[in-house]
Amino acid sequence: MPHRSRHKKGSSGSKRPARKTPPPWCKYSPEEVENLVVELARKGYGPSMIGIILRDQYGIPLVKQITGKSITQILEEHGLAPQIPEDLQALIKRAIRIRRHLEEHPKDMSAKRGLILVESKIHRLVKYYKRVGKLPPDWEYRPEKISIFG
Repeated sequence: MPHRSRHKKGSSGSKRPARKTPPPWCKYSPEEVENLVVELARKGYGPSMIGIILRDQYGIPLVKQITGKSITQILEEHGLAPQIPEDLQALIKRAIRIRRHLEEHPKDMSAKRGLILVESKIHRLVKYYKRVGKLPPDWEYRPEKISIFG
């Protein structure tokens, strides 16, 4: 078995730009960028996908540099923000997939542990989003209720 170090597994990956002002080669005005974000949201894309599309197809490195607002802030202003924050939604979908797997393979203990870890992340995030007011105080994660998601 290969030797594993105690350090985290790799820190490589794309780094966000250090500057706060828009780059000189970006030819879009704040209004144009905002309109693009709203247009992509109306097509059904989530905030992170909108950022990827703007980066890859339009050459916009960071929406916040140009408009002064994040993608989710722009979506909230236009009433297009998702009801459940995107990261929480992804975790819920993941938990549902693991539950579905466990129905077919009840003895898969590593999947069972994975479900425990994912659901504890969900509970922590829900607590945070209730505290900052992104979720209503009576919202709760119930797997049997949310299975329509997946």
